[in-house]
Parts: sequence; structure tokens; C-alpha cells
Amino acid sequence: MITVKDEKQIEYMRESCRIVKETLEFVGRNIRAGMTTKDVDELVYRYITSCGAYPSELGYEGYPASSCVSVNEVVVHGIPSDRIILDGDIVSVDITAEKNGYHGDACRTFLIGNVPEDRKRLVKVTEECFFKAIEGLKAGVPLYDIGYSVQTHAEANGYGVVRALTGHGIGREMHEDPSVPNYGKKGTGMRLKAGMTICIEPMINMGTHKVVFNRGDGWTVTTADGKPSAHYENTVLIKEDGVEILTL
Repeated sequence: MITVKDEKQIEYMRESCRIVKETLEFVGRNIRAGMTTKDVDELVYRYITSCGAYPSELGYEGYPASSCVSVNEVVVHGIPSDRIILDGDIVSVDITAEKNGYHGDACRTFLIGNVPEDRKRLVKVTEECFFKAIEGLKAGVPLYDIGYSVQTHAEANGYGVVRALTGHGIGREMHEDPSVPNYGKKGTGMRLKAGMTICIEPMINMGTHKVVFNRGDGWTVTTADGKPSAHYENTVLIKEDGVEILTL
């Protein structure tokens, strides 16, 4: 069921989203080569809880950590571990925080040290895909215009757009309706309504759009060809005349 938030609910979400934004900034100031992905997760837990919030991912459907830390070929849902972050890696950190019963969600892909130019370009274009998606976005726009914009920009740059995973609505639950694909036909899908809060999150691969789900741990998703992937996400409020990016 799609939920439209009132002003009080939106204020609660602004608070959760502010904490997410600040947590990612904290991670960005501290992440470096030589750390483990578990070290990054500890930074996330420490900052979110210091704000009086809860890391929503911790315990979600049995997930064992406070964040998803995905390195290079890992698209999403990288479980923090003893994997050491190396110079030249790209690392996506996806976090969700809950406070006052409402969630905020965002992801950034960080460049670690001397990153090759092709990886830098992938991260840059992935972020551009998000901003292309919100151009002209407002109440009344068809949902799949978002995915059309992401897909058009990514594929024009020679990249694969992940289809097996999508963005989503957010509010009292971390994942709500509707699903928000990163591909689609322009002019199709439900019409967005003012007061909807959704997560737009391009997941863009350097090679094929195909991914592999790890049946062993039940979470980790990697690119099918082993090439790098980048991820950029924000929680967005749909308004009558545009959008408000709650996690920026």
C-alpha cells in the first residue's frame, strides 16, 4: 500500500534523514585503505546510535550488521566482515536510520585512495543518474519516468543498469510500496502524489546488468561478470512543484 505523509510525519522523516546524511559524511571523513568493512560498520553504528536513532538494517530479516558495505564487484548487501579495503577500491555504504518510528535511507560510493579513472567515471555517472532522475520530478509525473531517466543516462555512457533490484517507498517501514526501478518506459506507471517519500537508488555496473545472488549468506549481490558496480541513493519527498531530497 502506498502511503502519503502529512506534515508531522514528514518532519519525523527529515530528522531520520538528517541523521543518515550526517552518518555518511562521518564515514566519508574516516573511511580509508587498511580498514575492514566491519570497521566501517562500527563507524555507522556508533554515529547513528549517538544521535538517539537505531540502525534499521541491524536485524532486518536477520541481517547481521548496521550497514551494507559493498566493495568493487559487490553491487549491494555486502555483509561487513574482515575484508580489508584496499587502495583503489570503490566502496558503497548503504545505511538506514529509524527515529520516532520513521526511516531515512541513503547510499554513497566512496573512492579509496588512488582509484583508476574508469572506476571514478562509473561512480560519477551513477551519481549523475540520480540527478537526471529528479529533473522535472513532481506530483503527477509517471513513476517509470524515474527509471527511464536513469537507464537513458547510464546506457548512453556504456554501463549496465541493474534490473533485479529497485528503489522503494519508505516511511514507517524501511521498504514500502511502490518499487522504483532504474529502468522503464517514459510516460508509464502510477502518477506520483505529493507527500510520497521514495528512495531513488541507481545501481550501475561497469559491464553487464546481470547480477548473482549469494545463496550461501543469503544477502550479497555481485555483478555476474566480476566488474565493478556503483550505488547512489537518497530519500526523496515528492511535492506539488518538485522534490525535496531529504538526505542531502
